[in-house]
Amino acid sequence: MRTLITGGIRSGKSRYAEQLARGCGWPVTYLATARQSDDTEMAERIRRHRERRPPEWRSLEVPEALAEGLGQAAGEGRCLLVDCLNLWVSNLLLAGEARLATEQARLLEVLPTLPGRIILVSNEVGMGLVPPNPLGRRFCDALGELNQAVAARCEQVVFTVAGQPLTIK
Repeated sequence: MRTLITGGIRSGKSRYAEQLARGCGWPVTYLATARQSDDTEMAERIRRHRERRPPEWRSLEVPEALAEGLGQAAGEGRCLLVDCLNLWVSNLLLAGEARLATEQARLLEVLPTLPGRIILVSNEVGMGLVPPNPLGRRFCDALGELNQAVAARCEQVVFTVAGQPLTIK
């Protein structure tokens, strides 16, 4: 079973994903896409996410090679939680368009083949303002296209608003 959880910033996506992972009853591997940062606000976000994870959860940092990490960690009777696709896309955009295209293709190829429970978290970018700069617009385009492609490969898609999950598929 593959689930995409999407919604706005601070909509409760990660908390809901963690709730699903805890409730599945299987060993959980948390695949974190954030890069360590000198940005104190981002470092604080990462710290809060880490503190919420149960100590028995395994963690993998996959800022770029997400498909490879999923392939290595997936298995029958295992739950994988990816948080989040938006930071992953951001990392890849900064690495270059070729790297973004390659890694997205790998993810979309491997995702339907993975055994176990897969939960992916991503921001919804289609409901906000159009960014005023080319990189911001490219990010929105890339993430919006990825969200659509991932949703097509998932059995379940959940949209979160104000901490409330709305199942849309």
